[in-house]
Amino acid sequence: MNILQLYEDFNIPHATEGQKNSQTGWINITCPFCDDHSNHLGYNLTGDYYHCWRCGSHSVKQTIAKLLNVNQQEAQKIIKQYGGKPYSKEPTVKIRSKAHKFPSGVGMMKSNHKRYLERRGFDPEELEWKWNLFGTGPVSLLDGIDYKHRIIVPIYWGGEQVTFQARDITDRHKLKYMACPKDRELVHHKDILYGKQEAWGDTGICVEGVTDVWRFGINAFCTFGIEYTNKQIREITKIFRRVYVIFDDEQQAVRQAVKLVNELKFRGIDAWRISIQGDPGSMKQEDAD
Repeated sequence: MNILQLYEDFNIPHATEGQKNSQTGWINITCPFCDDHSNHLGYNLTGDYYHCWRCGSHSVKQTIAKLLNVNQQEAQKIIKQYGGKPYSKEPTVKIRSKAHKFPSGVGMMKSNHKRYLERRGFDPEELEWKWNLFGTGPVSLLDGIDYKHRIIVPIYWGGEQVTFQARDITDRHKLKYMACPKDRELVHHKDILYGKQEAWGDTGICVEGVTDVWRFGINAFCTFGIEYTNKQIREITKIFRRVYVIFDDEQQAVRQAVKLVNELKFRGIDAWRISIQGDPGSMKQEDAD
């Protein structure tokens, strides 16, 4: 579907590759389904589907209807006019075709990486040792993707490194977090949880991101954002008997936390939402402890 032409014809503000929160192969807009303020809803040009980083997947017909304030029957006609199909394709899992590896230029964390962690209230030496963190310098590429000036966070599952995330340390990049390219992941990160899997017991603390896990320690795990998948829920219910969900205090995050608690309770897990102010990763360490 010629989504770019549709956006321009209907005066819908959008972000293309290189603009805020938009990556190669995606065109992003402010999501109409959640309290998004930063272009988190992406249209995948290859797969012909919508996905919001905050609230999840939405069909093309549902999304166009919402954006244009028309019913779904009218939305279907508009989609056809722009060369699309009435029903969006679901994202398909591709077989990994490339070896898993880090970007170029990865090494031990330097002073700039450690200063960033110190500004966030972390002990960089402890994190480097406990979470096996690395850093990139001014030149770092993987499959044409630029990973410069980032902390590389290895993600392990079943005792094996299966993927990674990369956190910007400059606070100037439009994408704070970048993931390993999908065709280099041994396991897709949204199919698993991040944390010290070997140290988990019956009780876990569910948080949004990797820095939140660092803050709460070895009993914590994250779902890589407030949007979680059915596969992640299955892993949670296999591992834990009790779960405390601590997302930030944004309205959409609170809704997702309540939803997750209810889904876990339905599956027989004792689950509670813990309310905090702000972002868990920005808490003082003594408060998290």
